[in-house]
Amino acid sequence: MTQHFIVIGNPIAHSKSPEIHEQFAVQAGIDISYQRQYCPDDAASFTAVVEAFFCGGGVGANVTVPFKQVAYDCCAARGGLSEHAKTAGAVNTLLLNKALLESGVPITDALYGDNTDGQGLINHIMSLDWPLTDARVALIGAGGAARGVVLPLFEAGIGSLTIANRTVSKAADLVNELSAASSVIDDQNIEVCATNELSGAFDIIINATSIGLSGDTLPLDDALNCQYAYDMMYGRPLPFLQHFAARGAQISEGYGMLIGQAALSFERWTGHTIDVAQATTALNKDR
Repeated sequence: MTQHFIVIGNPIAHSKSPEIHEQFAVQAGIDISYQRQYCPDDAASFTAVVEAFFCGGGVGANVTVPFKQVAYDCCAARGGLSEHAKTAGAVNTLLLNKALLESGVPITDALYGDNTDGQGLINHIMSLDWPLTDARVALIGAGGAARGVVLPLFEAGIGSLTIANRTVSKAADLVNELSAASSVIDDQNIEVCATNELSGAFDIIINATSIGLSGDTLPLDDALNCQYAYDMMYGRPLPFLQHFAARGAQISEGYGMLIGQAALSFERWTGHTIDVAQATTALNKDR
């Protein structure tokens, strides 16, 4: 029997999620249909789409911009949230809470939300053999992308984290919110600064902003260096990565993170663990 999945967003035509999940299904040996679902940019429309999908027999849904916070609110009021979703304040993976369904709760009140973005990043970094234990890490950006990766970074055992953002107060607010949300996040090992004041040597620097997609560059200090540089964006030459490659750093774009977070969503929905390296090899042939 075909299992049905969707990814909800606005815009959505560019999404690579259908191709990724279809590759997963081939590996798992199951029959799926995974579709892109455009949704008007308002909470009522998003809720209507989600309810129609799951009431119609849908198994799982991915959520992308601009709906991750809306999905969080929806699940917080209904079927619940994972620890990662609670801490991130955002949901990228929707499924049904089976325990609630078995207790007789209507489908529309059994929506469960997870956030696999940060775990996908960590899994990709580990697959690259970049050392995370006790690492000195810098994270550029304090928006939704950054919010989702802080807890997984500390779970991976990093030594310290510096969050750099154009507006320092936003980075400080992020630290306060995340440390209050999770005992794993140690605010004593987190510093904040302006992006242009980020300086010194780090093991890993992660760009969680989308500035590189426009071809613009971050205001990076000449004294800023690292062994490894990771940009969450992908699909085009990224100035952030070019900058650190010229300084001898190992670099990676975020396509592996995209596959990694998708693999975790697929596992939540179907119970099938994906060989991400095998799937990545197959997907790269079509890029």
